[in-house]
Amino acid sequence: MRKLKIILEMIKFEHTVFALPFAVMSAFIAAAGLPSLDKLGWILVAMVGARSCAMAFNRLADSEFDRVNPRTAMRAIPAGLITEGAVRGFTIVSAGLLVLAAWRLNPLALVLSPVAIAVIMGYSYTKRFTALSHFWLGLALSISPVGAWIAIRGRFDWPPIVLCLVVLLWTAGFDIIYACQDVNFDRKYGLHSIPARLGIRWALWLSSALHVVAVLLLLGIPLLTDLGIFYFIGVGIVMIIFVYEHAIVKPNDLSRVNLAFFTLNGMISLVLMVLSIADILL
Repeated sequence: MRKLKIILEMIKFEHTVFALPFAVMSAFIAAAGLPSLDKLGWILVAMVGARSCAMAFNRLADSEFDRVNPRTAMRAIPAGLITEGAVRGFTIVSAGLLVLAAWRLNPLALVLSPVAIAVIMGYSYTKRFTALSHFWLGLALSISPVGAWIAIRGRFDWPPIVLCLVVLLWTAGFDIIYACQDVNFDRKYGLHSIPARLGIRWALWLSSALHVVAVLLLLGIPLLTDLGIFYFIGVGIVMIIFVYEHAIVKPNDLSRVNLAFFTLNGMISLVLMVLSIADILL
């Protein structure tokens, strides 16, 4: 239990809140109401397994860099709080949970589960060869609404694809903000990121542009669904949060990056989920 507690802290288990609400939101839209509790439960298992697998594998892949980066040197693996073997075991179990959940949902979900695992684990190596790694992370999180839709309906449709693009752009935008903290480190050790390539000022402008496009796509989703007033209220709140997020992070002041990255983006996904579900049920 002590090792499990250390691993859950290491992977920031509570940050499952980023992608999970989009999966739940997609499930409710696909069901046009309350999904069956059985399916909803297995969607939650799949999400927890996928996110835990991705983060644990990321900590393994990045351990060599974490040891020499002052910002990450006290993470569990470089600090010697947990062995790499224990984290590998946790990664395998988490991936197994995803596959188990997919098997319990439907055949298409099961067939696509190895693809999902490849995408979420592949992200960990992208910074070694491309500055577009932020978009790969976005792709990894954007699987969640598509996967939830497939879990309910057993097929692809346009609403989850648009929601997938929203999550991709939203995630890439906030990950660019987070990467601004490591510009000097990335350049020194040959790692790739948009802030390291373009500089912090232009990177923040690009992040803002990505979030503008994400909002425009959110406004278009009701054209493909029955979402209405509560959903639009949610999008309005999301717009306000985005404005605040980009107002508090400046090229010469990155002191509030963690507030922008963790707290505000967690609020965005939760607000949109709650008001979308309210719209569907009420």
